[in-house]
Amino acid sequence: MPVYLNFDQSTLDREYSPSSLVENIDVYLEQYRRTSETAKSNALRDGLCKPDLKYGTGAEETLDLFLPAVPGPAPLQVFIHGGYWQLLSKNESSFAAPMFQRHGSAFAALNYTLAPQQTLTGIVEENRRAIGWLYRHAEQLGFDRERIYLSGHSAGAHLAMMLLVTDWPELGLPQDVVKGVCAISGVYNLEPVRLCYVNDKVGMDSAEAESLSPIRYPPLSRCPVIFAYGEHETTEFKRQTDEYHDVLRNAGMTVSLAEIADRNHFDVILDLADAGSWLSQQVLRQMDIGRTT
Repeated sequence: MPVYLNFDQSTLDREYSPSSLVENIDVYLEQYRRTSETAKSNALRDGLCKPDLKYGTGAEETLDLFLPAVPGPAPLQVFIHGGYWQLLSKNESSFAAPMFQRHGSAFAALNYTLAPQQTLTGIVEENRRAIGWLYRHAEQLGFDRERIYLSGHSAGAHLAMMLLVTDWPELGLPQDVVKGVCAISGVYNLEPVRLCYVNDKVGMDSAEAESLSPIRYPPLSRCPVIFAYGEHETTEFKRQTDEYHDVLRNAGMTVSLAEIADRNHFDVILDLADAGSWLSQQVLRQMDIGRTT
């Protein structure tokens, strides 16, 4: 029997399992870890990393901040990791930091409490807290609070877009605190996620899935948005991105979308570390610190 659209349970589970299209997910997770470890080690050696900064009271509410070699009011790129809100951390999330540092940008790798230790509502609140903390401490940390940008991968793309639909003045910040977003291989309607295996640990009910689906909200922050996904991803990941792209475009926002050839759900994000890739060049142009070719 159909569970969602025309998908039975096994098909729905497969559609929302990115690892179903790769031979070994651990290869990519190890690459995240290894390249992030190298980036952090080099930045610490050069005095360009402020590790384990606390943005909230929770044990996992921390971030690593990377600074460019040339001091000054640099823009900030905040990266929010994926892992279906239940895997990974900031320790696998700084692989792109050197690329941004070389282009004169600061880079923050965000940590947050994972499910099931934290609800998805709580995870969203932690990410909001992180952005508020970064905005309020920008001057002492060495970046320009008027130039904060977000990038997120998979579940991190969902979190980034939830930050875009946040009513920031209610939290004491300007509505345009975020100046641009890059959302890669995300999910923006959580109802099918609630109905598949992912929810075994996340534990959403229908009301929470509805309230935390960014596609259900008007875009309160009208900054530019870059959407991307890999060629070798499931149809549902592609459909969700295509649909949200069209919603924002029809709302008059500046949006772009690309399917990146020869990439899957896990290696597409590594393009953010390569200054010559389409993805990085789009983000650098969004931040006005690089030129496209």
